[in-house]
Amino acid sequence: MNNVADVIVIGGGVVGCATAYYLAKKGVKDVIVLEADDSIGHGGSSRNGGGVRQSGRDVRELPYAIYAVQNMWPHLSEELGVDVEYYQRGNLRLGKTDAHIKKLEKLASNARALGLDMNVVDGKTVKEICPYLSDEIIGASWCPTDGHANPMMTTLAYYKRSTEMGVRYFTGAKVKELRKVRGKARKVVLESGEIFEAETIIVAAGYESRYITRTVGIDVPMTRYFEEALVTEMQPHMFDIMLGTADADFYGHQAQHGSFVFGSESGLEEATDMSPSDLKTNSLTVSAGCRAIMGYIPLLANAKIVRTWGGWLDDCYDGVPVISKVDEVPGLIIACGFTGHGFGTAPSVGLMLSQMVVGEETVVDISALRYDRFKSTR
Repeated sequence: MNNVADVIVIGGGVVGCATAYYLAKKGVKDVIVLEADDSIGHGGSSRNGGGVRQSGRDVRELPYAIYAVQNMWPHLSEELGVDVEYYQRGNLRLGKTDAHIKKLEKLASNARALGLDMNVVDGKTVKEICPYLSDEIIGASWCPTDGHANPMMTTLAYYKRSTEMGVRYFTGAKVKELRKVRGKARKVVLESGEIFEAETIIVAAGYESRYITRTVGIDVPMTRYFEEALVTEMQPHMFDIMLGTADADFYGHQAQHGSFVFGSESGLEEATDMSPSDLKTNSLTVSAGCRAIMGYIPLLANAKIVRTWGGWLDDCYDGVPVISKVDEVPGLIIACGFTGHGFGTAPSVGLMLSQMVVGEETVVDISALRYDRFKSTR
């Protein structure tokens, strides 16, 4: 078996699969993707709420979030040959208190400074946009160009199209370490002992990226965070917009087939002592999510929950990802720490990673996301 390639991508999530696709599209002849699990998209890529949003983002990631929405998502289904169920009907980020509105106004101001159409609207306007919401809502941020898509379908669409273009995927390929040859990242050693080699190695393996890059002396300050989601039984069609809240305690949308998909938290997730291999949901989080949902969408009070699920996120120290070449280890590129909002930007991130490999300028400046931005606080 030929274990040598031009580029190895570690991580078969949506970022890894998108990167592989754009590398192949740019003419990189030999690309290998190594996925630790037995299935593609097994991690956070298939376990999120599907938001494709620009609103509420840190100013450092907003430019490439905007780029993805303006230039990539609208035609992604056609390009990949799979319906990724992308809807661009807007995003309401809801507030019930003056403190919520103050927070939303700051987010909106930061976004407008970078050219995003995002404003804070009053409760009356909220009900005009979405009449199914609670009368307790006194205002919201409104971004009409936000939307949502199907995370699993998007991940598998990139996977399917990239395999058709010659990308080779290896599942059950858990990475043990990286090795340098003459000072340059060159080898990827699996726990099985099998060795792969490439001129460029991209690590896009979620929180596991931290363990992998440590083997060549690079450490990205991240923690692991367990996020949960639920899906309701099918409901009559209500709306196609994406919903969130000022405190980010729940978010979601109505899917194409009628069910509602929501992500939520209880506030205790960081105290979990669960094993990384444990994907069981928590009764505290599910009940907290249901209370939040009923408080914002009263008509769903009697909706039955069909299923709950959870997954681990790579939560970066300063809330935005690391997307960067590594000067100390030539040939190594890192893309991790997406902190729960990496799905919506996966197309532009995958494109920019492919640009780094072939020596092009990235579509937007992401120098603020370099791995070496972290400095001692003492």
